[in-house]
Amino acid sequence: MPKAGFEAYNAKARMTGEKVFANPRNAAAGSLRQLNAAITASRPLAIYYYGIGACENFELPDSQFAQLELLKRWGFRVSSETQKATGLQGCLDYYNAMLKRRLDLPYEIDGVVYKIDSIKLQRELGFVARAPRFACAHKFPASEEITELLAVDFQVGRTGALTPVARLKPISVAGVTVSNATLHNMDEIQRKDIRIGDTVIVRRAGDVIPEVVSVVVERRPSETHLIHLPAHCPVCGADVIREEGEAVARCTGGLFCSAQLKRMLWHFASRKAMAIDGLGAGIIELLVEENLVKDVADLYTLDLETLANLPRMGKKSAENLLEALEKSKNTTFPRFLYALGIREVGEVSARVLATAFPDIDSLKAASVEQLMGLKDIGPVCAHHVVHFFAQTHNGEVIDKLLAYGVHWPQEEYKPVDEQHPFFGKTLVLTGTLNSMGREEAKARLITVGAKVSGSVSRKTDFVIAGTEAGSKLDKALELGVRVLNEDEFLALLT
Repeated sequence: MPKAGFEAYNAKARMTGEKVFANPRNAAAGSLRQLNAAITASRPLAIYYYGIGACENFELPDSQFAQLELLKRWGFRVSSETQKATGLQGCLDYYNAMLKRRLDLPYEIDGVVYKIDSIKLQRELGFVARAPRFACAHKFPASEEITELLAVDFQVGRTGALTPVARLKPISVAGVTVSNATLHNMDEIQRKDIRIGDTVIVRRAGDVIPEVVSVVVERRPSETHLIHLPAHCPVCGADVIREEGEAVARCTGGLFCSAQLKRMLWHFASRKAMAIDGLGAGIIELLVEENLVKDVADLYTLDLETLANLPRMGKKSAENLLEALEKSKNTTFPRFLYALGIREVGEVSARVLATAFPDIDSLKAASVEQLMGLKDIGPVCAHHVVHFFAQTHNGEVIDKLLAYGVHWPQEEYKPVDEQHPFFGKTLVLTGTLNSMGREEAKARLITVGAKVSGSVSRKTDFVIAGTEAGSKLDKALELGVRVLNEDEFLALLT
């Protein structure tokens, strides 16, 4: 979405009381994910073409640049910033020129792409999984600016976690007006000694998520205010607790807290859980605000008339969502357990539980000791599982889900081979694999009893390094963690 269109859309949204977007990237993504195509068409979106996928009965020039010129002549919109460069220095000169000019462009960019001009060479080099070998991105560094911290609010997540959010004096960072930034948690606030009224340095990390990096202490005014953790949830008023040893404080309101309910619904509908296509944040917001959904089971009570009458919905979108809800009823036991949103139960532990217990009733009856006897289920996870099933409300929601038709095949999950070289090991994936995508590799590791982490530490057992492996590989070498190339990984996996 161009900058001008983004600003115009947000100005109109403020006047009509609609939700404003944080940045053009979010605005474009949110507009394209709309179930109602008419809404997407009404948004100020733009497209720039950067290549030709296929062309029949016409001989295209053997040059990327020449093909772009051809597209221009045919009337397609192509970026006027595209240039030819010779050698590495030519690429770097272009990068530095664009770094200086980026704020003057009519749209946001977070870097440049270098691509080999010869189409013949492009075909010879080919792709690695979904990534081309003939092109690479060169990202711009994160942008930083100085502004004033005016106030701090606390947002509530799916598990009740309270996240402090800085309300800032609006400042332009990399061409985007930033008025909010994450403060992560109370430990980070105390470590950085951040106070209301301070002058702070704000960074747009990855040019998307703003964060408060540090305080300009020498500019601290005589009167600042310490940031305190609220005693009660800012959404539902329930008590806020912070367990010993945890950085995160949590609302105790559970699903009776509307903020937790919204995020729980989003988690329940997510791809790795019940995979309900089309149930996005906007629809969830409406369902909760209109009091149509009080828990996840209520999703399966929605009807066509109710959904079609929601703002910006329409009959076709409602039919699509109902179809997705019906399809989601046929699931698997591990997915169902993961979808319930039990604290500390991720994809791996959900599969472990589904393997150890034949049905939901036997899992409900399990003790902390029984659960701790399972590989990869520690005392914290075991405690949360038992606590979850001890809550009458959670049992009622599960009963309703089953009554509404949610089911899974009564298949036997084979016990994981404890002799497998990856069983109980922590692995990190970096770079691109030729043989499979990242998600498939992760799924196959989970099925053999491995844990897949997103970061490298001294507790990491293996790092799987594909092509274009980055900083994770450097970290592994620095810590002496064993690194496997793709062939070594596949040999051990099978």
